[in-house]
Amino acid sequence: MLMAVRRLDPILVDRIAAGEVVERPASAVKELVENALDAGATRIDVAIEDGGRKLIRVIDDGCGMDEHDLALAVERHATSKIPDGDLTHIATLGFRGEALPSIAAVADLTIDTRAKEASHGFSIRVEAGEKRGLGPSSWPRGTRIEARALFAATPARLKFLKTDRTETAAVVDVVKRLAMAHPEVRFALSADSGALFDYPACGEDAARRIAQVLGEEFRANAFAIDAEREGVRLTGLASLPTYNRGNAQAQYVYINGRPVRDKLFAGAIRAAYLDFLAHDRHPVAALFIDCDPRIVDVNVHPAKAEVRFADPGLVRGLVVGALKQALAEKSHRSANTNARTAIDMLARYNGPREPPPYRAPPPADWRVADSPYAPSGFAEAPQATFDTGAPMARVHEAPTETLDDAPLGAARAQLHETYIIAQTRDGLVIVDQHAAHERLVYEKLKKQRAETGVARQMLLIPVVVDLDEGRMNALAGAFEELGALGLVIEPFGPGAVMVREAPAALGEVNHKRLVEDIADLLAEDGDARGLSRRLDHVLATCACHHSVRAGRRLSATEMNALLREMETTPGAAQCNHGRPTYVELKLSDIEKLFGRK
Repeated sequence: MLMAVRRLDPILVDRIAAGEVVERPASAVKELVENALDAGATRIDVAIEDGGRKLIRVIDDGCGMDEHDLALAVERHATSKIPDGDLTHIATLGFRGEALPSIAAVADLTIDTRAKEASHGFSIRVEAGEKRGLGPSSWPRGTRIEARALFAATPARLKFLKTDRTETAAVVDVVKRLAMAHPEVRFALSADSGALFDYPACGEDAARRIAQVLGEEFRANAFAIDAEREGVRLTGLASLPTYNRGNAQAQYVYINGRPVRDKLFAGAIRAAYLDFLAHDRHPVAALFIDCDPRIVDVNVHPAKAEVRFADPGLVRGLVVGALKQALAEKSHRSANTNARTAIDMLARYNGPREPPPYRAPPPADWRVADSPYAPSGFAEAPQATFDTGAPMARVHEAPTETLDDAPLGAARAQLHETYIIAQTRDGLVIVDQHAAHERLVYEKLKKQRAETGVARQMLLIPVVVDLDEGRMNALAGAFEELGALGLVIEPFGPGAVMVREAPAALGEVNHKRLVEDIADLLAEDGDARGLSRRLDHVLATCACHHSVRAGRRLSATEMNALLREMETTPGAAQCNHGRPTYVELKLSDIEKLFGRK
């Protein structure tokens, strides 16, 4: 039966509208803390019970409100933050005038406040959208807001909340994100289980606040960002590629102090780290963008978590460019967490064990050069070089004392023809020779492509490769792109291609397997990714095929040459798949394993 059109009850309207602003307890906490920051607070204390269902309390020492402002503050669309009505120049976190009335519509809200220089404060209570009176209060300074029985008036919303632990975790994340952007404010958060954190104010020292939130370990494994383009400035910290997470939750982005979650920045960070991380790993970052408020629209969504830029390409280019430049300069470092993991693994097996049965050793042979266990090639001529697939300066054996001072030290041994052991001034370094060489070759191919184009080598006998239909279709549209990389392929009848030229830097390589791997890559990649990314993937495949394999015995000169190349190559701390290429152990950590310290 068709019902007549009627106007909804004002309280019901408020409850419906509140669903856009207050999705869960964390949403209410976010709105209340933003109001405190806009009020100029220098200390904010947040307390919750039952994940925020039972109680949310926010206390600040901001400017407070007088009687008139308090009465209007709980009315919808009443705000003091855009006095001239100009939505193109919003300089505060809140501005819509919806937070307090939305919370009041779905909870029992009590506000105690006192304006500066006022003789006394005022208090108001709103229960499920209905005002219960406005009167004097003895509250000393600032504002205290309590929201009790959240969503009691809307049981359907209450039913869909998660467990107390999950809701508490969401509140913690919200407060941490706001705290990171405001180091000059002290933030404290407690729950019915106890205090969760208390971040002292640290003035303008943003790095210190970031360390408070993300930990000193992050700051020790991060590099600083400071770049500017056309009036847009980017600052912050980003992690080394070898310090990463399994998801992107530890990426914090701020626009003029406002925390945002926007696909623009997620994609930009991903693109910057593309050459350094596996597809399922994500960097940790805290990035701050400062710009003219007129070039960004924050009035996109009631939650204010999304923004729109007048020139998104400019902002994305700034983020990608700044991160890539910093990575090129800093990514030779490896995260110290790899060393801690290694030490922890060694420590697990440290302790008394049953000794093996004693067997008399064979007579000692002190002629090291004739011993079958002597490292191969250690007596080779010092002018030998390590073949990285491209011209390289000859590396002469330097005195041990000199090499020990190098960042990656002096080669001392090779284990299982796979790992290089090098001694540094204050510890040792273990290098995965294949992973390290793979990165060196990849970077040389990229540099060669950018500067002069990849040098080609014509094959004396062209190689014919048979392919199935899927691989053939993938290669068919990429002949020109592959030619730019030095791999010249042409059709050779149905279901086959012929390789006529290959990148000169590859040297001896299995061309059939190389073409098959590239075809698989292009078939999986499709057309969704950009040309540059596809070319980089192909170059990485070429580098992997040419890299020195595990199981190849290296001379001391070759090992030292590899170490010196790593020290000057961008991204040398991780291979093309995002795995670390070396682990550094400090002597003090090793001494602890043996009880010397």
